Amino acid sequence: MIFVFLSVICSVLVAICIKWAKGRGVNHLQLVLWNYPVALLMTWVFLNPGPVSWNNPILPWNLYLPLGILLPTLFLIIALSIEYSGIVKTEVAQRLSLFIPLTAAFLLFGERIESGKITGLAVGVIAIICSIGWSKGGEKSGKPTSSIIYPAIVFIGMGCIDVLFKQVAQHKEIPYTASMLIIFALALLVACGCLFYLLFWKKQKFDVQSMFGGLVLGVFNFGNIMFYMKAHRAIPENPSIVFTSMNIGVIAFGALAGIFLFKEKLSILNKAGLGLAVISVLLIAYL
Repeated sequence: MIFVFLSVICSVLVAICIKWAKGRGVNHLQLVLWNYPVALLMTWVFLNPGPVSWNNPILPWNLYLPLGILLPTLFLIIALSIEYSGIVKTEVAQRLSLFIPLTAAFLLFGERIESGKITGLAVGVIAIICSIGWSKGGEKSGKPTSSIIYPAIVFIGMGCIDVLFKQVAQHKEIPYTASMLIIFALALLVACGCLFYLLFWKKQKFDVQSMFGGLVLGVFNFGNIMFYMKAHRAIPENPSIVFTSMNIGVIAFGALAGIFLFKEKLSILNKAGLGLAVISVLLIAYL
């Protein structure tokens, strides 16, 4: 379980880095874009995917391209969600996005419907409703609509990414590590395009601090993925344990970080949403 713990820590550290950088006046949009060079380099060094032929006809570009686009753009939305909605709502939206791939498992992948998972889905929907009504402590004032919209986009986007990654994993002819290398390379290209847009179209000033901060962010972003993969390799016969522990861990540590580091406040409805989120993933995993 050490790999699950390390993955949880890295995931929460990503959110903390973005929130901390924004509080220090660092351009958080540029910050998240600079993490991809490091993520790509670390994928090559630590996952050792080997040489990849981009001309291989069996490469599923219909999956790679949307992932390459979604990863950096959704990262920007996550940054905005943390800014306007707080780290707690953002982390819960990310974790509860698991209900989208679960629905896809029933409708797209033919998985058998079980009462425990349906119950968990229902509890998860209630948890999402509770999260929308959370107090605005730790949020940026004057943006009530953004406080709801950004977590909703994070919820949908993360769910779609999970479904796409599941489809990538089904391609047994291509090593998953090679797929990760291609996806991160595409994400880097999109990130460069976004950075060009911010600097030359929006006339943002180049932020040196965001570049160095993004390099640190890239380490945590890659660490989250790498340790998550190692956790599944260490406990291959019980993936639900890894997945559930990961989700509960991120929700718990994300909430603690929001409360103690950034003074975010939880209403009674907030606390109910957190509790229901934990209950929902337990129902899905163990019923």
